[in-house]
Amino acid sequence: MDLALLRTFVTVHRAGSFTRAAALLGLSQPAVTSQIRTLERQLGRPLFLRQARGVTPTTIGDELAHKAAPHLDALVEIAESGLEEDSSLRTLHLAGPPEFIAERALPALTELTGENGQGFALRASFGTAEESLEGLAAGHHDLAISTVRPRGALLSATALCDEEHVLVASPHWAERIGPDALRHHGPSVLEQVPVVEVHESLPLVARYWASVFDSRPVAPGTVVVPDLRAVLACATAGAGLAVLPRYLCAGALERGDVVPLHEPAVSPLRTYFLVVRTGTLAMPHIARAHEWLEQAAADWC
Repeated sequence: MDLALLRTFVTVHRAGSFTRAAALLGLSQPAVTSQIRTLERQLGRPLFLRQARGVTPTTIGDELAHKAAPHLDALVEIAESGLEEDSSLRTLHLAGPPEFIAERALPALTELTGENGQGFALRASFGTAEESLEGLAAGHHDLAISTVRPRGALLSATALCDEEHVLVASPHWAERIGPDALRHHGPSVLEQVPVVEVHESLPLVARYWASVFDSRPVAPGTVVVPDLRAVLACATAGAGLAVLPRYLCAGALERGDVVPLHEPAVSPLRTYFLVVRTGTLAMPHIARAHEWLEQAAADWC
């Protein structure tokens, strides 16, 4: 079986589209379509179901991708390393949420980039869970940190750590609400407080309200900014309440820049997953980074 055909097939499987696969491979879409048809004729079975947007693998397609992808990744690793003993030229591509990557993952991994470490270069990309996992599946990244556990056999996820969410605001808003108002009147007293969030859908606030108050937040977002560090800065400045990971606002809580508005018996948690393409942990630089992050995460929980 032609390895070039298999490479094209795996790229299409990961990209979910002939068009995106063609762009990744530097080929024309007709060339990709022709290669997939050739492989399907050789196997005597369809590998993809064509849809209005992209393609969906058949059962046979999923099985072939699961078997072939790790070996093709290993061959690419050999080709790119040039069989050199010096691993300092290897580059690790990491993707995930900007705050967690910046505050947690990068400080841990930079120890492996110096002359006394494992000697690989490091590149980071920020994105949503969906963007990071799609980029990982398409081969743009080596590791992804995600709050979503991926489905399917092409991506392998390991639970990395849990983060505790805290409902905070500036001391001004805490004084205005009163120390016992939430306990006596429930979350309705918070409707007077503006909300600072990362998205119009209020993902963190809505999750907190559902978990702790068994209700939905009423107030819309007053300040919406797609970075939790900016959310913390706005909350500190008095823009309103926010739900933040404790690791991110721990310093602000200690200084009194923000204060907890509520301390439930059981705080809401969110799990982070460390995700790789299945089979790529055979590559030393990916395996080393994976192991290092797992060890570091033991101190994050």
